[in-house]
Amino acid sequence: MLRHLLTGIGILEFAAPRRIIRAAERIAFENPGEGRLRRWTIPMARLEALVFTWAAVRNRGPPAIARPLLAGLGLAMALAPRSALEFCLRLTYENSDDIEVKPWVGPLMRALGVVYLVAALAAGRADTPADIDAGEDSATQ
Repeated sequence: MLRHLLTGIGILEFAAPRRIIRAAERIAFENPGEGRLRRWTIPMARLEALVFTWAAVRNRGPPAIARPLLAGLGLAMALAPRSALEFCLRLTYENSDDIEVKPWVGPLMRALGVVYLVAALAAGRADTPADIDAGEDSATQ
């Protein structure tokens, strides 16, 4: 069920990234419509959607490299949400200094960082018993 939901979200983001970005701007910005997207923002959103969908449909779950990346991103967002937000805005918008985010966006960025960090750590712990069992099976054979 979760895999289908995540796949649907990835497909939606791939199909209509501009609509999703504009909706997010209306929700998160005091001045929606002010931001001028950089030339690479839409293609990068589509690439993100493809990677997200690929990770969601993989039988083995996300690749091993995703865990440390997700943990690092989560740690940065949790410890320095304002800096992470400013970095994301500069990366996405040509005029990031003109964009006014609503006051709740910073705490949400911190909370999302904690979720990313917990997800990365939990994914590593979930793999551990299988790895141990596989090692014991090969040692006994």
